[in-house]
Amino acid sequence: MNIMLLGAPGAGKGTQAARIVEEFGLVHLSTGDILRKAVADQTPLGLEAKRHMDEGGLVPDEVVIGLVQDRITQPDALERGVLFDGFPRTIPQADALGAALAESGLALDAVVSVEVDPEAIVARITARRQCRGCGKIFNVATDGDFAVCTECGGEVYQRDDDTEATVRKRLAAYDEQTSKLIPYYAEHGTLFTVDGNRSPADVYASISEILHDLA
Repeated sequence: MNIMLLGAPGAGKGTQAARIVEEFGLVHLSTGDILRKAVADQTPLGLEAKRHMDEGGLVPDEVVIGLVQDRITQPDALERGVLFDGFPRTIPQADALGAALAESGLALDAVVSVEVDPEAIVARITARRQCRGCGKIFNVATDGDFAVCTECGGEVYQRDDDTEATVRKRLAAYDEQTSKLIPYYAEHGTLFTVDGNRSPADVYASISEILHDLA
């Protein structure tokens, strides 16, 4: 199977992606990982991507799509299937991905959108704290609000990208661009929505049921 996972920042996609990969054996496709590997390996597309990155610009869609197409046609991806997580983010990227899949004789079997109330996301992320020493993550709603890490005694702080202003800005960016993929894939008949306001285990039970029905 080739699966895509959609959801706003803080919707819990990372947790669900790890469980999907573990149960179904899919290749977890992260464009960030692909870019870093291509740059490190100094492939032609990697060198092109590095040029844009060194200039402080965004890597063009055609370069990213080229890297994705290279990855999805590698033997492990063809044999096991792919989980797309964090890509595409825009309609043009989705169009290009669809064309790349079709060119390789592949298709998306399902697009799973994890739907979470925006205010719940704001509350979830702004409650997050991290230890500067060991990196342990805490949640003030469930763990309590304290200044010293219970694991190593390091300082516990709130990351800049976990403040309410930053979270709302990220949600606005998602709503402006990536959320438009939901009706896009609904029109293609591949969209499945899951209530992400529940516990991670309950959310995954719904996702697993969808994917088992497709297998």
